[in-house]
Amino acid sequence: MKDQRIEKYAELLINYCAAVKPEDKVIIHGNFMAEPLLAALYKYVLNAGAYPLLDISLPNNDELLLNNASDKQIQYIHETEKYVAEKYDVDISIESPLNTKNLTNVNPNKIALHAKARKSLRKTFMHRVAQEELRWVYAIFPTNALAQDAAMSLSDYEDFVYNACLPNLENPVTYWKELHIRQQKMVDWFVGKKKIHVVAKDTDLKMSIEGRTFSNSNGRDNMPDGEIFTGPVENSVEGHIKFSYPGIYKGNEVEGIKLWFEQGKVVKATADKNEAFLQQMINSDEGAQYVGEFAIGTNENIAKFTKSILFDEKIGGTIHIALGAGYPETGSKNESGIHWDLICDTRNQSEIWVDNELIFKDGEFVIEF
Repeated sequence: MKDQRIEKYAELLINYCAAVKPEDKVIIHGNFMAEPLLAALYKYVLNAGAYPLLDISLPNNDELLLNNASDKQIQYIHETEKYVAEKYDVDISIESPLNTKNLTNVNPNKIALHAKARKSLRKTFMHRVAQEELRWVYAIFPTNALAQDAAMSLSDYEDFVYNACLPNLENPVTYWKELHIRQQKMVDWFVGKKKIHVVAKDTDLKMSIEGRTFSNSNGRDNMPDGEIFTGPVENSVEGHIKFSYPGIYKGNEVEGIKLWFEQGKVVKATADKNEAFLQQMINSDEGAQYVGEFAIGTNENIAKFTKSILFDEKIGGTIHIALGAGYPETGSKNESGIHWDLICDTRNQSEIWVDNELIFKDGEFVIEF
């Protein structure tokens, strides 16, 4: 029996998140594991009067490429990819891995080379998003691999996903619109602010946000959502931070990450596990050594770390920074082939100060919005 939540999910992604309009050119990326959702998305794009293009891959595409291709092949960007990035109106990506660890034994240099080669593609994508020429959505379809990472049964994980994305099953759009209103008050408060200071266990980090803009992440681009984020001034980040959860990139888990910054740049990076991979990603290009994003997670419906960044970065009471590419709409100028989100749990023994005013303590805002 088909899960009726899939229909609601697809309708939300197309009609609210992507806001697909008649004659939009829409590309839908995914693999066959997500067939029920991909089919529903295709139908709703057609119902909207738009033009859907399905980009269906094998679950191990990246593994096949990185293990078998020459460096020249790994760096090659197809003309169709360039055309979609430059001309399409909507980009929808559905993650549904068969195996989340299939790149664990791939040479990290190959992963870094692939990321660096796609820097120009990412730049085009982010520029068009900032100019509101391109709308995008990233979501997941529950699979056994994701459920196993989250230490749940598949049925429990399905409930977790749909409860996070469809908190009000009868009318989920109402929920996300109300979240937008709440978060916009936070975003508005940050207008004109200059400095952020984060203090937590093994963490003392300062940065400038002068002239930068906070964005309201309200379900339009990610589903689920629930964060406010900005791009700090590139050379302003100073201090050190220890991340509470493993940093996961291309299926590689790096545990116990600690970073030290001077004049915005990572000058020291250590990890309890997989430190070599961390170093290789940081050194994949110049921009990977700087912070492209600072964010505060606000989604109280997500409280458990599941090893899926789409959910984990939204955990209410956490912060995260991203090494690499920043979002131009925030004012970030940082460019890179990577964007690696790393999470610090600030729900205990932590404070966030803005222009010498305490605004956040132990995972909660202490000022009213």
